[in-house]
Amino acid sequence: MLNRRHIRVKVMQTIYAFKGGESDDFSTNQKFLLFSIDNMYNLYLLIISILIEIQKRAESDIEKKQKKHLATAEDKNPNRKFINNELLKKLKDNFNLEDDIQTHQINNWELDQEYIDVLFKAIVSSDLYKDYMQTRVSDFKEDKDFIVDIFKDIIAPNEKLYDYIEDKNLTWLDDLPTVNTTILKLLRKAKATSIDSHFTPKLYKDLEDKQFAIELFKKTLLNRTALNNEIESKTKNWDSDRIANVDYVLLQMAICELKNFSSIPVKVTINEYLEIAKEYSTPKSSIFINGILDKLVKEYESNNALNKIGRGLM
Repeated sequence: MLNRRHIRVKVMQTIYAFKGGESDDFSTNQKFLLFSIDNMYNLYLLIISILIEIQKRAESDIEKKQKKHLATAEDKNPNRKFINNELLKKLKDNFNLEDDIQTHQINNWELDQEYIDVLFKAIVSSDLYKDYMQTRVSDFKEDKDFIVDIFKDIIAPNEKLYDYIEDKNLTWLDDLPTVNTTILKLLRKAKATSIDSHFTPKLYKDLEDKQFAIELFKKTLLNRTALNNEIESKTKNWDSDRIANVDYVLLQMAICELKNFSSIPVKVTINEYLEIAKEYSTPKSSIFINGILDKLVKEYESNNALNKIGRGLM
């Protein structure tokens, strides 16, 4: 679920917030980094559980209508296609997912049910829902396509949900695009035969990714003086106050990565930090960072200072 770029963003944010020097203890900040990354899975559980809660809300809605004193024929014999949606039922009956939701204490929607009501009403009033409910039967593919569409077009872009997530945890805003993309991929790849673990993805692709986060954080902080000297050697005509703080952190991390992570190609490192700069810094930051890194890489190559292992790593 977590990709290397998102790991770099998390490291950048933690280093940016760090106010100490090389000799200071940064164990607390490292713990925060790992907590911030781990907390991304809580966001995943929170968002995926919306689909389960919406199914429950639909079921409750039908039950209330059936109990009305003056129930109509439609109330007494409702179209149950939505609450019988095979993909929704697969999520609701997923023991692994239920266990993770309970273990991580994701009970937000019990306390803030009004957000489920908002999303449910938006779904029911949509053309997607009206078209889907024109029949009373369906197969897994139709059910899946419908859930994919309502997640993509109604749930994920909902502004009230976005505001709610921002209020609950500010770091989640950076995680939300990755989480929504992950959920969309899992929904699209779901099959009638998918096992429970399909919807409980691993946060890290492998242990190397977690180690990458820790090592990038530690090595950047432990070598800040040397990294800053490298930057200053290529920005002599720049007033240091004119360089955005985020740009300084990104340059520190990029240079650290170029020199200390032998398995990561030079082009990958440069491209990753340019993309992060475009999203998190000033409009001209990526051009500035690219110019500095280009000068340094040429210098490293001429001095054989880049210890890259494997084919195509330059």
